[in-house]
Amino acid sequence: MPTQLPPKENTLFKRILKCYEQKQYKNGLKFCKQILSNPKFSEHGETLAMKGLTLNYLGKKDEAYDYVKRGLKNDLRSHVCWHVYGLLQRADHKYDEAIKCYRNALKWDKDNLQILRDLSLLQVQMRDLEGFRDTRYQLLKVRPAQRQSWIGYSISYYLLGQYDMAFTVMEEFRKTLFQDNQPKVDIEHTEMLLYQNLILRNQNKDQESIDHFDKYESVMTDKLKVQEIKALQFLKLNKNDEAESIYRELIKRNPENNAYYEGVEKCMKAQERLNDASRMEIYTIYRKKYPKSETPKRLPLNFIKGNLFRSLVDEYLRVALKKGVPPLFTSLRSLYQDKEKAKIVEDLVLGYSSALESDQKFDKKDDVTQDPTVLLWTNFYLAQHFDHFRNIDKALEYINLVLDHTPTLIEGYMVKAKIYKHAGCNQEAAKWMDEGRSLDTADRYVNSKCAKYLLRCNEVKKAIETCGLFTKEGILPDDDLDSMQCGSVSNVRLPINVKEKLVKLFVNVTRSSAIFLKL
Repeated sequence: MPTQLPPKENTLFKRILKCYEQKQYKNGLKFCKQILSNPKFSEHGETLAMKGLTLNYLGKKDEAYDYVKRGLKNDLRSHVCWHVYGLLQRADHKYDEAIKCYRNALKWDKDNLQILRDLSLLQVQMRDLEGFRDTRYQLLKVRPAQRQSWIGYSISYYLLGQYDMAFTVMEEFRKTLFQDNQPKVDIEHTEMLLYQNLILRNQNKDQESIDHFDKYESVMTDKLKVQEIKALQFLKLNKNDEAESIYRELIKRNPENNAYYEGVEKCMKAQERLNDASRMEIYTIYRKKYPKSETPKRLPLNFIKGNLFRSLVDEYLRVALKKGVPPLFTSLRSLYQDKEKAKIVEDLVLGYSSALESDQKFDKKDDVTQDPTVLLWTNFYLAQHFDHFRNIDKALEYINLVLDHTPTLIEGYMVKAKIYKHAGCNQEAAKWMDEGRSLDTADRYVNSKCAKYLLRCNEVKKAIETCGLFTKEGILPDDDLDSMQCGSVSNVRLPINVKEKLVKLFVNVTRSSAIFLKL
């Protein structure tokens, strides 16, 4: 058995544990010193182990291992010593060794909750699923009244592919612990029922899945998720009328969700009711019903052609250009896979630009005069359009018109930088991106973009200074690059005499990647 400390030293030891939990490592070392300075307890195993663990968090790894091993040597029957040794092994990504340490710790304290939890986490990480199941069962026996104990045990069976047992465990939990006194709104209960339903769907029990929802839907808080899943299940069962009805209700709830419209199309296709005319009719109805919604106006552009496409895309473009929507080109870029559609869009927007410049109207026949900003967004679109086709001269011509009109438009500088990047002029691209960044120094996205553009033309020092605007105060930008543009810095092309400076950055990238692979 571990050596028992007298009350005074035991109080100090509890303070060590508290300091460790609160990350007050230096204070923890002071309390360790007070215990170990007493000749009677200079070799107290658990205190030595905790001192080693604390030193490890202060970056003194070798010294930490020495103290932990020394503590373990003096107290091989202490669950604390074995647990601490396991924590050190886990920190070094020696997961198999850490698992062995946790198992040894459990020999001396088989019901220790923290050790069982740590062991289960490593087991599932190392894909020891049977071991994970056994550990979760042990946790369930120790804490049978806790919800997470049952859920963890069920998940262990789920990961093993034993869906019947996973469902049964959750059902037993529901029967024993969920009584009438449960709160009416219980999000965790809803999540548990959704998990049960997932198990049924993984077994292809589609009708049982729907029946399960019908039984418990009244006590579930996430009604939207329930309806979305039920619609998919009805589709799988070829109950297309029921599925279509749900999708149409979902569109009422959110007319901007593409998936709901696609669901209606699938239902109609399964019933052989879908053709170009009926497909268009779906969107015509919803365009009238939800005039402010963009999705029923945008989706038909994917499949219609010819004069109908020209008419609808004309309407779509005019509305967006009036509003001044910067990502308009991004929204329509997928249409450019069809050369005919791309040409129609180009002709329309060029026509707008010409008419707006001469008459301040989309078309000379129009009665309504447009705001001057409409010409700005029209030229902004044309700059991106011609850049897409790598017509650099035309793209620059239109983006220069944009910046002449509104010199404070950050998006204009970003597009101009992008055009120069596509032209292969990295120095000029970085210059214009930095110009845009200077207009809003609080925008982290533009700041990061600017740093990448600077790195692309080997302006490493300036890029690091730019990154430094958003690093933590008191930390050198170089030291914080692991979480920022470290990979980009490592890939810049520099003269041979400074290559050694980049080796450290490559090592950081490799180390970070290795950690992700092991997690």
